[in-house]
Amino acid sequence: MKKAIIFGATGFVGSYLMSELLNSSDYARVTAVVRKKLSISHPKLNTVIGDYHSLRALEADLSGDEIFLALGTTRKNSPDKTTYYQVDHDYPVLAAQIAKARGAKSVFLVTAVGANPHSHIFYVRTKGETERDIIALDFEYTHIFRPSMITGNRKEKRPLEGLMIGIWSAIDPILVGKADRYRGITGQDIAKAMKNSAIHLSQKLTIYHWREMNNLVRG
Repeated sequence: MKKAIIFGATGFVGSYLMSELLNSSDYARVTAVVRKKLSISHPKLNTVIGDYHSLRALEADLSGDEIFLALGTTRKNSPDKTTYYQVDHDYPVLAAQIAKARGAKSVFLVTAVGANPHSHIFYVRTKGETERDIIALDFEYTHIFRPSMITGNRKEKRPLEGLMIGIWSAIDPILVGKADRYRGITGQDIAKAMKNSAIHLSQKLTIYHWREMNNLVRG
C-alpha cells in the first residue's frame, strides 16, 4: 500500500481527489498539506498545516511514494500577478522538489489545456512554466492533466464561470477529433482520472487531455 501527499485538498478538484485517495485500498496514508484544519477525519488522513512560506520547515512531514498537485487560484482571489504566480507556479514546484528529495517517485499535476511556457498569455504561460519545471525535476513518473472547462457544483459562486459552463455544455457535442481536448469535464472525473492513472505507471511522462481522462474514468 502506498503513501500519498496531496496539495490543494480544499479546492474543487483537490477535495474530490482527497476522497478518492482516502477511499482507495491502494493507499495506506494520505498526507494533506492545507492552510487550516480540515473539517473531516479519516484513519488514513494525516493533516499538515502549512503554506508556501512555511513549506521548508515541514520537510520531515512530506514523505510519500506519490505527490498529487491540485493547487491553483483565480485572478479574482489573486489579482496581483506576483501572488498568482506564487500559487500556480512556485508553490507546486517547491512542493514537488521537497517530495522528490524525500523519496517520492511519481508526481501528478493539474494544469490546463494549451499550457505553454512560451505563450504571450499570462495564465497559459504560467501553467506551461509549471509543467516545464516539474518535468525538469525528473521524477520516475510524471503525469500531467490538462482540463479545459472544469464543470460541476462548486461551493463558491462564480456567475461568469456558470455562464461559460452553460455555453460549453451547448458546444461540447461539436468538439470532436483533435478538438475534443476542449470538452468540459467535472472536477470529480479529473480526480478519478488522477487516482486511476496511478495504477498505470508505464511511461516516464504522460499528458492527459479530455479523451485520455475520460478513458481512465470510463474504462
